[in-house]
Amino acid sequence: MIVSTEASSPRFTQLLVATVVGVYLLVVVGATASLADSVRACSTWPVCSGPLTDLQLAIAMGHRAVAVLVFGLLCAACLVGFSNATAQVKATLVLSALIYPVQIGVGALVATSSAPVELATLHLLGGGVIFVALALGLAWQLEAETGSTDTTPTATPSGTVSEPTSPEQQPHEDGFITTIRAYYTLMKPRLMWLLCLVAGAGMALAASTGATTLTVRTAVLTLGGGILSIGASGTFNHVLERDVDRRMARTADRPLATDTVGVRNAILFGATLALGSLLLFAQLNALAAALGLFAIVFYSVIYTLVLKPNTVQNTVLGGLAGAIPALIGWAGVTGRIDLPALVLAALIFAWTPAHFYNLALAYRDDYERGGFPMMPVVRGETTTRKHIIYYLVATLLTAIALTALTPLGWLYASATVSLGGLFLWFVVKLHREQTDGAALRAFHASNAYLGVVLVSVIVDAMVV
Repeated sequence: MIVSTEASSPRFTQLLVATVVGVYLLVVVGATASLADSVRACSTWPVCSGPLTDLQLAIAMGHRAVAVLVFGLLCAACLVGFSNATAQVKATLVLSALIYPVQIGVGALVATSSAPVELATLHLLGGGVIFVALALGLAWQLEAETGSTDTTPTATPSGTVSEPTSPEQQPHEDGFITTIRAYYTLMKPRLMWLLCLVAGAGMALAASTGATTLTVRTAVLTLGGGILSIGASGTFNHVLERDVDRRMARTADRPLATDTVGVRNAILFGATLALGSLLLFAQLNALAAALGLFAIVFYSVIYTLVLKPNTVQNTVLGGLAGAIPALIGWAGVTGRIDLPALVLAALIFAWTPAHFYNLALAYRDDYERGGFPMMPVVRGETTTRKHIIYYLVATLLTAIALTALTPLGWLYASATVSLGGLFLWFVVKLHREQTDGAALRAFHASNAYLGVVLVSVIVDAMVV
């Protein structure tokens, strides 16, 4: 691997990471309704006139103190970066350094005057621009420090993959239990908990608007239909990819790859699950049923047969399958789709590549053997790692938009900042270490981010 010595500066990268997380903290907190209340309570600048024992005044002063600290980090990053950063990275630092004082001035106007809503929105957008600029600078800096100049993937696997374990080598197990386990595996249960959380977040957010209430019946029908639709989609995916699964070590032990379940039985099982899910969704409303049907068809046919084997953007476009449960959850409660539902769905859509590209890196050789044009196989590992940061930035930006459009409060803000920072840290370590283990740790960090954020959405929305 050839690395630019000019751009190699761990100290600068650490400063940049800290600055990115600090700016994100400021923007997320600035988008919460709690800070808006605090700003109204503190109409002086730069310090609040009043006792800091008042919670609202303490919040406003805390926000301003963090802004000063982050500005110091940005200045330090500029000083260190200008001696060894690339021209692209320097441009992001200059842009951020120019906008930041303007941000401070706009924030002062918002705090000290009855500024129009547009000015507060401009303040939020300015913070978003700084965050994006610095995050892109971080991505380019990491590429310069750790990327190989030869990003063209090799034609043959660069590592070794263990051969699939044959059914005869598996421990002996009772036939009935084996069959039950096989059908359970067909339903892809690992996807269920996360997608059910997505639907749950959609339901909770919809109920938090006050337009309607979330009943036990709605929750049971939505989650029940979601579980069955996920099971149906997973089963059809197993059926359609059974031949490819036999060639990949990661999937060679799947029920249809090992002939534990017959194709005809699997199709019947999937069809039964699909019908059951549509019947449950139909008890809610026609929109929920239509979205459920689309989710099954999209994942089973469009993603599995069209996108996954034919385009390097399969993971990006396939994110729609994971985003649909957010719309189903919202539609199950309201009977329609509103802007917050679309933003929640966009959060899942943007998160999917940032999440799955880590797995694609860890199993690059396996996907190459299966013939799938995954990003690491087609574009190389350096490009893939850079794109993980791009989509992580998009995810965190969408999380800010969700904060601004909904009454979510401190629990959600704390979750997206802390877990987002943790996710970013593991991605930075992935750039440094470039091992399968680092990729898997970043993969698990992405799961933790989304899981905790969705739980915080549900809890925050329910206590509003």
